[in-house]
Amino acid sequence: MGGSFSNTHAYAKFRGKQAVTTTRAAAADQYLNGLQNNVYPGRGIVIGATPDGTRLVQVYWIMGRSENSRNRVFIQEDNGFVRTEAKDPAKLTDPSLIIYYPVRHTNGAHIVTNGDQTDTIYDALQSGGSFESALATRTYEPDAPNFTPRISGLVDTKDGQFAYKLSILKSNGNVEDQTLRHTYTYEKAIPGYGHCIHTYQGDGNPLPSFQGEPALVPLTNDIREIADLYWKALNDENKISLLVKTIQIGSGETELLVVNKD
Repeated sequence: MGGSFSNTHAYAKFRGKQAVTTTRAAAADQYLNGLQNNVYPGRGIVIGATPDGTRLVQVYWIMGRSENSRNRVFIQEDNGFVRTEAKDPAKLTDPSLIIYYPVRHTNGAHIVTNGDQTDTIYDALQSGGSFESALATRTYEPDAPNFTPRISGLVDTKDGQFAYKLSILKSNGNVEDQTLRHTYTYEKAIPGYGHCIHTYQGDGNPLPSFQGEPALVPLTNDIREIADLYWKALNDENKISLLVKTIQIGSGETELLVVNKD
C-alpha cells in the first residue's frame, strides 16, 4: 500500500512537472511568434540560460526608423566590449542616444543596456555601488514625445543570490511628470529559457512604452542558432544589429557573436 501511494505520488509530481514544462514552452513560443508580428518593438534585451544549463545568455538588438538611427553597426572590441558606431560617419547627424556601449563587463559582472547607462552601471560597480544604485541616478531618454525607456540587464557571476537582473526606466504615460522604475531579479535561470524586455509595445506616434513584466522566451544551446532565432524574429525593414553573448557558469568564459544588417 505504501509503495502504491509512493508510486502514485511520484507519477503525479512527474505529470505536474510535465504540465509546467509544456505550459512554459507554449508561452515562450507564443511571445516569440508575437515578436515576429511586431513591426517595431525597438531595442530589446533577452537574458536566460541554455537548455543544457551550462551557460547564461545575453541577447541585445537595435532597430531604427530614421536614417540617422539606421546608420549604425555593432563593433566588437578586443577587450570584449561592444560599441555602436556610425556605418557612414558622413551621414551621422546626431550621435546622442544612438552611439554608446551596449555591452561591457567588470570583475565578473556582465552589463547589457540600450544606452549610455551601461557606463553608469560600469562605473558604479567598479566603485562599490550596485546595479540599482547606478540606475537610480538615471531616467528615461530625453527624446520627447516618445521618452524612450532605458532597459538594462546584469549577469554577475560573483553574486550567488541571483542569476540575472533586468530593469526598465520609463515615463508615466509619455509625459515627464514621473519616472517609473522597475527591476526584476531572477534568483535562478530556467534552462532553455530567457526573459525578454524591449523599449516599445509596437509602432505608434508617440511610440508606446513596453508594458508588463519581461516575457518568457526560448533559447537554444548554440550561439549561432540563438542569433538566427532572434534575428529572424525582427522586422526586416527596421532591424539593424544584434549580438549574442554567452557566459560559462563556473569558469566565466565568454563567447560573443555580432550580426549587422549590412
